[in-house]
Amino acid sequence: MSEVANERIDALESRLAEVEGYLHVEEARGTVAELERQSAEPGFWDDANAARETMAKLARAKEDVAGIDAAHAKLEDARAAWELGQEMGDEDLLAECEANLDSLEHDLSELELASWFTGELDGGDAIVNITPGQGGLEAQDWCSMLLHMYLRYCERRGWKVTINDAPAAEQIGIDRATITVSGKNAYGMLRAEQGVHRLVRISPTDAKKRRQTTFAGVEVLPVLPDDIEVEIDPGEVRVDVYHASGPGGQGVNTTDSAVRVTHLPTGIVVTCQNERSQIQNKATCMQILRSKLYELELQKRAEALDELRGPKTEIGFGNQIRSYVLYPYQMVKDLRTGCETGNVDAVLSDGDLDPFVVAYHRWAVGGKEPASIAGEDQ
Repeated sequence: MSEVANERIDALESRLAEVEGYLHVEEARGTVAELERQSAEPGFWDDANAARETMAKLARAKEDVAGIDAAHAKLEDARAAWELGQEMGDEDLLAECEANLDSLEHDLSELELASWFTGELDGGDAIVNITPGQGGLEAQDWCSMLLHMYLRYCERRGWKVTINDAPAAEQIGIDRATITVSGKNAYGMLRAEQGVHRLVRISPTDAKKRRQTTFAGVEVLPVLPDDIEVEIDPGEVRVDVYHASGPGGQGVNTTDSAVRVTHLPTGIVVTCQNERSQIQNKATCMQILRSKLYELELQKRAEALDELRGPKTEIGFGNQIRSYVLYPYQMVKDLRTGCETGNVDAVLSDGDLDPFVVAYHRWAVGGKEPASIAGEDQ
């Protein structure tokens, strides 16, 4: 075991050096010094917006540097524990070495992942829309299950979630869901979830207990920063108000506070019922509409569907990115990367999505070579 640990130390030391290169850590140290100098100058806060942007850049640069410094410290602790454990024949020290290496491996994976998010909006917040597809009433139940999965995933990563809209369906599940996720690299990470998700299980509503295949679509959009302008003509927007209905968010009540905004030229419809006032709900709707129109404009400029949403396809058979099979066996499998697990509860109930998200980004960085899907249940 001890020799294996020594080999892991050497391998992780090499990997750490590579990650330092990806993150341009020495350049980040220079950035920290320069931004700290700027923030100490008289009149720095005279332009509050510019000052906040500078402080946000400083915080990001410091975080990168701190992550690398912490990784070096763990590596040295592991090496010291291994050397002393070897010398004294102390199994506790060798176990401490292994624990440090496991922790370091996780930290390096996180740092590596962050280095892949080079897009202008990757580091920011995200808007996630979940929509039922083929499968009838059960597609609405599937939407509810996916919403729970994403809420748990965001909780695991320490992200803040606002449920903008999640009206209950008439029989089971929800009609749809829109959530805003706030946290480091939220949009970059959640881009992996864009697409059609397929569920195979014994139907809970079928008295004959037949197998049912159900679909839901997940759309992921960036929350646009204020400096990105998207012009919306007030004359091209229709605003309707109606009674809010559960589950929604903590602010749902029985007044006419829910808002539906329709962009007439494009037909885009956005709804929100999370906040207590029409004004707040309208502001959230307009923020989401800005993101949708921004995406649409990018598509037009590229004269093709761009990478913010990927190909627009029917939410049904043949278009899924991931399958969640509960019967006749249990497996979650991503059809792009080949990543799979038999622990379905960990994914759907506990939101353990990191293996799939990381696999997606490795796949995307590696040129999107198609995964083998042999054995995929049709």
